[in-house]
Amino acid sequence: MALANDLRKGMAIRYNNNPAIVLEVQHRTPGNLRAFVQVIIRYINTGKSADVRFSSTEKVDLVDVNRQELEFSYADPQGFHFINPDDYETITLQPELVSEVKDYLVENLKVEVLSIEGRPAQVEIPSSVVLKVTESAEGVRGDSANNVQKPATLETGLVVQVPLFIKEGELIKIDTRTGSYMGRA
Repeated sequence: MALANDLRKGMAIRYNNNPAIVLEVQHRTPGNLRAFVQVIIRYINTGKSADVRFSSTEKVDLVDVNRQELEFSYADPQGFHFINPDDYETITLQPELVSEVKDYLVENLKVEVLSIEGRPAQVEIPSSVVLKVTESAEGVRGDSANNVQKPATLETGLVVQVPLFIKEGELIKIDTRTGSYMGRA
C-alpha cells in the first residue's frame, strides 16, 4: 500500500480489483478545498482508460511490475514481434498495446516491456530514435525566412516537420515524447 501522493507515471496499481497502469498523474489543490491527486489509468485486462481522483492521503494498492528489455523485430497482421536478446525467444504483442509507439519502431530498436501479473501492459521506447527520411520535398532557394520547415515522411510512415536542408535518405533524430525533429544523426 502507498499513498496516492506517491503515485508516478508507469507504476501499476489495483483499482476496483483490476490491475491498471498509471499513465498520467497531477496533484491539485483547488482554492480552499482539500488537495487531491488526479490520475489517468489504463486497465490491463480491457485496455480502457479511466480518469480517477484520489484524496492525497488515500491508500492505493500497488502491483508488482516486471520490466523486460526486448528488441523490435517486425510487424505483421498478427501483431508486433519482439525478440528477447538473452534467449532469442519471440514475443508477439497486440497492435492496441503498441499503438502509441508504432511510428518509432525500427528493426533492432531496444524497448522495455512492462508486464503486470505476467501480461504485457506497456511498451516504453527510448526518448529519441534515429529514423531515415524516405520522402521530402526540395527546399526552395531563397526561401529562408526565420526557421522555415517542410514536411518529411520517415521510414515508419511518420510525418514530421524538418528544416529545409534535410534531404531524402538522410538519418535524423526524432524526440519520441513530442514527435519533433531534434537534428541530424
